[in-house]
Amino acid sequence: MNLNVLTRTLLGAATAALFTIGLAAQGPTKVELKGAKGEALGTATLTAAGTGVSIALDVKGLTPGEHAIHLHAAAKCEGPAFTSAGPHFNPDGKKHGMQNPEGPHAGDMMNFTVAADGTSKATVTDQHVTLGAGANSVFTNGGTAIVIHAGPDDMKTDPAGASGDRIGCGTVTK
Repeated sequence: MNLNVLTRTLLGAATAALFTIGLAAQGPTKVELKGAKGEALGTATLTAAGTGVSIALDVKGLTPGEHAIHLHAAAKCEGPAFTSAGPHFNPDGKKHGMQNPEGPHAGDMMNFTVAADGTSKATVTDQHVTLGAGANSVFTNGGTAIVIHAGPDDMKTDPAGASGDRIGCGTVTK
């Protein structure tokens, strides 16, 4: 084998290995979730999950039943309405909803359920985002926000699934 070809092959393999190690070192990202009055609602822990990001919720103080959870475009959580988080994270310019033929937004996820005592330890997965680099990274443009809504997402109505008020928020930043 030619020395130049061997050198390029070894450098390419070394670069790929370092890139992989860098992604593995990213580790989980823990987000503190706050309510409209600044009260602690719990945490969301983001972990790379093969094709997407797994979000483990450990929350309290919510109304029982189903709630929507979305990633929003801006890493800002100014209460009480959390409109500072902007619209859903949508780098691909799609329509809202897992059941929408023109969707979903990258920030759309399945609903989660809160128990009668106001707590939930649920895990949701967003297959359209990453913890790495690029347009679909939750860290793009300074980060995103995790927003919990008062009601469930109907999975089809644009722009937010008729999910009600924003009642909880936490910023996702490096």
